[in-house]
Amino acid sequence: MILKEEAAGFAGRRVASVRGNSREPIQRMAGQRVRALRSWGKHFLVEFDAFSLRVHFMLFGSYRINARKDTPPRLGLDFDDGDELNFYACSVKFIDAPLDEVYDWSVDVMNDAWDPAQARRKLRAKPDALAADALLDQQVFSGVGNIIKNEVLHRIRVHPESRIGALSPRKLGELVKQAREYSFDFLRWKKAYVLRKHYQVHTRTICPRDGQRLTYRKHLGLAGRRAFFCERCQRLYE
Repeated sequence: MILKEEAAGFAGRRVASVRGNSREPIQRMAGQRVRALRSWGKHFLVEFDAFSLRVHFMLFGSYRINARKDTPPRLGLDFDDGDELNFYACSVKFIDAPLDEVYDWSVDVMNDAWDPAQARRKLRAKPDALAADALLDQQVFSGVGNIIKNEVLHRIRVHPESRIGALSPRKLGELVKQAREYSFDFLRWKKAYVLRKHYQVHTRTICPRDGQRLTYRKHLGLAGRRAFFCERCQRLYE
């Protein structure tokens, strides 16, 4: 979402040349005009007339606008007026079908088309799933990552190993609502460079709510991601 905002000025402009060590046929973008910039969760999408480019930053990817790192980019786009857009340590893939046929915008927690009722239906169909895994399911909560998962569960006082089927309708609604609301908080804090100051449990050691020492698991759930949570104020629903 931040990249889409920062790169908005490239929409409508022609790609003069293409660089990079990607194995994809990236030269097909040379001479093409960018029609739109979109995002779906952690996918950054550059739309051209007959195809689109998908960039996924995975865990360690990064980008530079009108600047370069010392290492070669996975993909670099140079524009007519000398501006450039560089991507590093990411996955690059072309999509030849219309994006509206490929992506379900209603599962992206930061999209205007977000559908919370659909999210609740999908969760109810997975009663045995752990809350921690459910929040990381990109087909339910596209765009939610591990930090947001940890913070949302603390915010709604739910233990990460709680079963989705054991949550009351009200608590399930809180989980869905906060997945979206915290994502917007996350974006606002990150843009202001104060994100870490707002962590309540992620990478912390003491619960700010009750002073209890937090529990840390290096690998939790099927996703096997790091978890920080409070055994006292985050209830385990089984």
